[in-house]
Order: sequence, then structure tokens, then C-alpha cells
Amino acid sequence: MNTAAAPDPAQQYRYYDLILAGFVAVLLCSNFIGVGKVVMLTVPVIGGIFVFSVGNLFFPISYIFGDVLTEVYGYARARRVIWAGFAVLIFASVMAWVVIALPPTPTEPNNARLQPALEIVFGNTWRIVAASIAAFWLGDFVNAYVLARMKVWTRGRWLWTRTIGSTIFGQAVDSMIFYPLAFAGIWAGETLFQASAFNWFFKVMVEVIMTPVTYAIVGFLKRHEHEDFYDTNTNFTPFSLED
Repeated sequence: MNTAAAPDPAQQYRYYDLILAGFVAVLLCSNFIGVGKVVMLTVPVIGGIFVFSVGNLFFPISYIFGDVLTEVYGYARARRVIWAGFAVLIFASVMAWVVIALPPTPTEPNNARLQPALEIVFGNTWRIVAASIAAFWLGDFVNAYVLARMKVWTRGRWLWTRTIGSTIFGQAVDSMIFYPLAFAGIWAGETLFQASAFNWFFKVMVEVIMTPVTYAIVGFLKRHEHEDFYDTNTNFTPFSLED
């Protein structure tokens, strides 16, 4: 069990880069593929009708990756991954804007159908893009911080309390930032509150349902990486890339 103040820079990990790649892939896909489609599902047992963006179904998986990173490798290495995701979101947003803004050639027949489709799927307003990036950055850092501190408080026991607890706080920050920044003045106040509350609840429930999977991944990584980091003396500033 590693209880040093900071991760050992000489330590070599077999799976850290794969977890980083998975985190970024889920983050990017949920923000740029799933977000463009809104679905309506009827739950047979409950009988309710739920309307939500498909991206909300997959975005919580990035929090699971974040939980695994912080639990196994510590806050400092999770911080590097969050910054990587932040950079990728900015690049993807700029790329989407450039692709849509460049004039399509009239000699290519597919452009007549492709350009409107690109504008629908990737043509989010600057408010939505800025709100999404800000909400992700702050929410993920809150998630990592809460989990790291709870691990020390609980002395590594009761993993489920910190994976779910950190998600409760992280997703609350995410929802409270995204919806007001993206839709204040467009949606009514009641609609903003309902959308924020539903999406927060929905994402937390995904974390709860996926708890057995989180346990399995964390256990596998701790055994094979020989790492179980405790952030006893960590500098929790988000503005650093040091290990």
C-alpha cells in the first residue's frame, strides 16, 4: 500500500495509460455523439416517461473512470487525466467549429446533405460548449477531491461510500454549472431546476448500478499494479500537472 505524499515518478504502471485513454474516449463520445439525440423511454415497472439526451447515459462512465484513477493511482495522476480530457474537449470544440464554418464546395453532391447534418449534430452554441467544458472540469475535480479525502477518512474501507459519495458531489456541481450557464434566459427557472435535478439523479443512479463493476476493476488494478494510493499529504490544487 502506497501512502507517500505524492506518487513515485519512477513507478511504472501497466494499465494507467489504458484507463486514461478510456476516460478521454468516453468523455469525447458522450459530449459529441450522444448529446445530439434526445430519447424518450417508458419504464414498465415505474410507469414513468423519461426524456433525456443519450449522452447522459454514457457520460457517468467517465466518472467511474475518474473514481478508479483516484482510488488506485491517487489524486495527482487523476488530475493529469482530467486536464487531458479538458484539452481534448477544447480541441474537439474548435475542430467542430472549423469544420462547420468552412464553406462546402458546391461540386460535391453529398455536401448538400452533409453540411446541415453536421450543423445539427456538432453545431452547438458557444454557451453550451463553454458550459459543458466548465461543468466537466469543475465536476471532475470535485469528484476526485472528495473521493481522495474520503479514502483517507475511511482508511480505505467501504469503497462504495466514496465512489457514490464523490459522484453525488461531483455530478451536483456538474449539473448546477451546466444548465444555468447553457440555458438561463432560454428555459424557465422551473425547467432548469427539473432538468438539473433529473440529470443529477440519473447519473448518480448509473454510478450506483455500476458499483459491482467498479469494485471488480479497482480490485484487478490494485492486484496487478501493486498500487493502492492514499492522498495523505497531497497538494490538491487543480492547477498542476506534477505527479
